[in-house]
Amino acid sequence: MTPHSYPVKLTWVEGRKGHIVSPDLPLEFDVATPPQFDNGIPHIWSPEHLYTAAVLSCFMTTFLAVAGFSKLEFSAFSCDSEGVLDKVEGKFLMTEVKLRPVLTILNEADKEKAEKILHKSEAACLISNSIKTTVTLEPEIRIAP
Repeated sequence: MTPHSYPVKLTWVEGRKGHIVSPDLPLEFDVATPPQFDNGIPHIWSPEHLYTAAVLSCFMTTFLAVAGFSKLEFSAFSCDSEGVLDKVEGKFLMTEVKLRPVLTILNEADKEKAEKILHKSEAACLISNSIKTTVTLEPEIRIAP
């Protein structure tokens, strides 16, 4: 595989706020220091939200690829996530990203297979493999009525 490139540009707006764009994408948005820090701004995506979203979205896209390859039939997938910021040895770090997927499968016989696929997907996620943050998977598998 040849390396891929994903260009993103940030322009400072004012205070603790910037604006993010990519020539590859139509959506533009603001990013800011979160309100837990001095001069932080509420209700705007923060680097911490984007970090957590990167892990979460990679997990989902990896799951969809692995589930498709494994021919797992499911009717619903959703996933709550929580990024944990903590101070370690005097430095702020994202110490953990908790992923709580809820997967609804069509056949109860596929429950063990579904759980294996979720764990395999987390292990294969390129973002999870690129960071030093602990990623914790807490899956819930439901059977469709």
